[in-house]
Amino acid sequence: MNLYSIEAGKFKLDGGAMFGVVPKSIWQRTNPADSNNMIEISARCLLIEDGERLVLIDTGMGNKQSEKFFGYYYRWGEETLGSSLNKAGFHPDDVTDVFLTHLHFDHCGGAVSKKENGSLITTFKNATYWSNKEHWGWATSPNKREVASFLKENILPIERSGQLQYVEKTPSDYLTKTDLGFDVLFVDGHTEKQMVPVINCGDKKIAYAADLVPTHGHIPLPYIMGYDVRPLLSLDEKEKFLNHCYENNIFLLFEHDPNVEVASLLKTEKGVRIDKKLKLSELI
Repeated sequence: MNLYSIEAGKFKLDGGAMFGVVPKSIWQRTNPADSNNMIEISARCLLIEDGERLVLIDTGMGNKQSEKFFGYYYRWGEETLGSSLNKAGFHPDDVTDVFLTHLHFDHCGGAVSKKENGSLITTFKNATYWSNKEHWGWATSPNKREVASFLKENILPIERSGQLQYVEKTPSDYLTKTDLGFDVLFVDGHTEKQMVPVINCGDKKIAYAADLVPTHGHIPLPYIMGYDVRPLLSLDEKEKFLNHCYENNIFLLFEHDPNVEVASLLKTEKGVRIDKKLKLSELI
């Protein structure tokens, strides 16, 4: 098995929204803000090469939205999903599976592309796209709080393509030995049935932390995003997740941290904290 960090583009979000009730004087120590109170954010996807299978986890924001839309997010940097795949030695047609942790636009926007004639097509024509039934229903009939995050042009073409399949949830929130070859944790604080993959690669275990722990600055328990629909549940889920990762020597891979790709964990009197900051290439 080989793992590749795939940078799908960088952008900025409001620091206050990213850290909820935590004061700026505290969160800016790890995530400094610019003059507009915006902090730098990455869209770091993960590519898993496992035998004949090539699995892409999340797809970033994509590039099909209007300039007005992108103007809210202050995109920066040179990386794109396509260029990063090419840099790793792959083409979109090589991808066999696209696993979407959830369907917010910054996680699934790159899953669908717009042709010159304006029609929408799946970016990865040979891939199976994976979501789960509960989250798909949540996203396609969105609540008023999340409606601006679930964009139908990112979602409905996947279903129309016939490429959509669901990860079947059991009564347990932790699935082992899924069809994709990795474990999946279901969490409901950020959005309904977000999926957090846990990958076994040789003697290493890596959790793709998605929006459960978006950056290394979000490790302390009260540091919960203002976007979360159930913040108290997020806190409980994060505590259980971090303790599980520490106890089982699982590394965290941060989707939204532009500076820290991977971290190991240690236990302190204040709870689980960052031990070492690493590049994925240093770990695998």
